[in-house]
Amino acid sequence: MTNAAAGRLYVVATPIGNLGDLGPRARETLAACALIAAEDTRHTGSLLKHFGIGTPMVSLHDHNEAQRAPELVARMRDGASIALVSDAGTPAISDPGYDLVRAAAAAGIDVVAVPGACALIAALSIGALPTDRFCFEGFLPARGSARRTRLAELAAEPRTLVFYESPHRVMETLEDCAAAFGPARLAVVAREITKLHETTYRGTLGELVGRAAGDADFVRGEIVLLIGGAPAVEEGGEDGYGGELDRVLVVLMAELPLKQAAGLAAKLTGARDNEAYKRALRLKAGG
Repeated sequence: MTNAAAGRLYVVATPIGNLGDLGPRARETLAACALIAAEDTRHTGSLLKHFGIGTPMVSLHDHNEAQRAPELVARMRDGASIALVSDAGTPAISDPGYDLVRAAAAAGIDVVAVPGACALIAALSIGALPTDRFCFEGFLPARGSARRTRLAELAAEPRTLVFYESPHRVMETLEDCAAAFGPARLAVVAREITKLHETTYRGTLGELVGRAAGDADFVRGEIVLLIGGAPAVEEGGEDGYGGELDRVLVVLMAELPLKQAAGLAAKLTGARDNEAYKRALRLKAGG
């Protein structure tokens, strides 16, 4: 139940590069609130200074959010309205903010979205891959083995996949994606969206690996990686197992040699050994 006497929590999206993307409503909200909870007060301070906004700030980041949320909720219960911002984009989307939003909602405080920039939506809108259904995975694991395991689990996902990635890992991630999904899978790397050096690279995963190796700018700046979904397998269709053989193969092939993976997949699904081996070869080739 909403507390009518309480303030509100405004979840305010901020620019991901171009300051012109901060709209009038966001500016009015930041100026009118009693307090701004910011991921980095220095970063947000530069934004506020640019727009002549003098609202006090308090830090709210991954390392203090759980401890700070109760005191902010108490202030809102007493009538203060608070704006939540991250360094760039929409708070709580691979950024701090979830704990505070959850605590405010549980306390009956109105949580209001002031929408704006979001890197994953911006990348999808220009990526030229299917957007009717997509799966946002945020950041993949930094460790190579954990990353490859997660990619193997996603290899049969039919929706467009969206990842955030750091520039110093994007080359390794593309190589792992090509191994897990096949080098022929379509993909997009969108870097520095809305900024001066915004660039969108489109092609197959194999082509993008080559491009990354030969283009120094490829591995600079903020990166969103889009990967086309796996081709649909009809029930009882090409592999005769409703896609089960493919799903088992992509997981096993990420960890085992192809022949060994095919033999084990045949035992798990009931497929013939030669069927599993032929299908493994096609998956490896990106078929």
